[in-house]
Amino acid sequence: FSCTDAICSVPHFCTVLLSRQFVDMSRIRIEGLLAAFPKLVGTGKQHTYVETENVRYVYQPIESLYLLLVTTKQSNILEDLETLRLLSKLVPEYCFSLDEEGVCKTAFELIFAFDEVISLGQKENVTVAQVKQYCEMDSHEEKLHKLVLKSKIDETNDLMKRKAIEIDKQKIEKSKGEKGGYLPLQSMGSGRIDSEISIGGGGFGSGSGFGFSTDVDSFSTKSKGRPPASATAPPKGLGMKLGKTQRTNQFLESLKAEGEVIVEDVRPSVGPSGSAAAPLTDPVTLTVEEKLNVTLKRDGGLSNFAVQGTLSLQILNQDDGLIQVQVETGGNPGVSFQTHPNVNRDLFSNKNILGLKDPNRPFPAGQSGDGVGLLRWRMQSIDESVVPLTINCWPSVSGNETYVSIEYEASSMFDLQNVVISVPLPALREAPSVRQVDGDWRYDSRSSILEWSILLIDNSNRSGSMEFVVPPADSSIFFPISVRFTAANTFSDLKVVNILPLKGGQPPKFSQRTQLSTDEYQVV
Repeated sequence: FSCTDAICSVPHFCTVLLSRQFVDMSRIRIEGLLAAFPKLVGTGKQHTYVETENVRYVYQPIESLYLLLVTTKQSNILEDLETLRLLSKLVPEYCFSLDEEGVCKTAFELIFAFDEVISLGQKENVTVAQVKQYCEMDSHEEKLHKLVLKSKIDETNDLMKRKAIEIDKQKIEKSKGEKGGYLPLQSMGSGRIDSEISIGGGGFGSGSGFGFSTDVDSFSTKSKGRPPASATAPPKGLGMKLGKTQRTNQFLESLKAEGEVIVEDVRPSVGPSGSAAAPLTDPVTLTVEEKLNVTLKRDGGLSNFAVQGTLSLQILNQDDGLIQVQVETGGNPGVSFQTHPNVNRDLFSNKNILGLKDPNRPFPAGQSGDGVGLLRWRMQSIDESVVPLTINCWPSVSGNETYVSIEYEASSMFDLQNVVISVPLPALREAPSVRQVDGDWRYDSRSSILEWSILLIDNSNRSGSMEFVVPPADSSIFFPISVRFTAANTFSDLKVVNILPLKGGQPPKFSQRTQLSTDEYQVV
């Protein structure tokens, strides 16, 4: 690109050199060619090329810049003009503004795109869409590899938790057999049941009420060689509190010994100094979650489509509570938002900022789960085009067998992950005969359900099918078909833009988690 200002003697950006003779040119030679171009091009001329003794400059004005192609005089000028037209189409695809600053910001993207068009001084037979695809390098295999790796890590973590629980049960049974009872709490770990009811002042809690919080800590599994944590007395503070008792601890131990599953809330371990270890998470976490409820008709059509979303805030330290959250709503006209009663509704309506009505009041810290709910929204539609995944089931009886063909078709709006399509079957003595499947399948003989699973649905597999054979059965047996999946995008396209501190200084570091999942997704 060269500057159109006549006083410029050296172009501001690199040009495109089109010839095999230019491949091994020195930098001084290239700079000399570029420096000569502003002197050769004149004002008011209608030509799009300039020739010298050795080279030809083919150029095209783009607002305040020139797109310049330097070739030998022996090259075909018609092919050069075609190359120049293709390059001129690529420039607006990568540059936000057609000026020197906009070109410099996307310099490397333009170089990569031009490199896909010109190879060793010759034009490649490519289109704009192909160049964009080559530069994006969106790999379906890479996505699958990452999902498989994440699934293996999750399975390993679950296995470790189960093994830890089994070891804990064995310790309890062993101590019960040796002493004829249960070990005291100090030898097994720490357990605490604390309930706190705030008497004065209205708190800001998650859920439907304010000022009520319940904390349940059960046994923490300790690895071999680590000293067990001693039981700590309940913290003292305002309000009414219920401290732990030895009877409560024995009750929890007896439940675990009998094989009952105790829901555990793992908290940072407390050392001798009484200070909790810092968790490896951001100070502020915002969670955008949408639940999808869809009912499709087996013969086509949509019976129900509803999306319910929430934005939750979780703060680790109370010092970071004096903040406001700036969001972008995505501009979907079908989504209706509703703020929390303690959130300033006018501030959100006018500036898309979520803050408390009392600016001197901080958000609560240390909330369990996903934290404090700030915003809710809902979306309903009767338009079938918004459905992310449609399922068609075609059962047909032929002789002593029923052939069932199922196909899915996914919308391009979302890339769906961990897709599972569950088809009810008649009672069978053995698994159905699956003739063809895109993905994996599993037969649950206990509930007589065939599960068709696809790890990832993206642009490479927007449609797929499965065919299986069972004994003769009525077509209504295969309904309702249940579907579950997750996605990293949402219908509201809600994004957290910034965290605004109310007390000045640097805003705390924050992270955003976004997920779309199915609540009830059926074909009836």
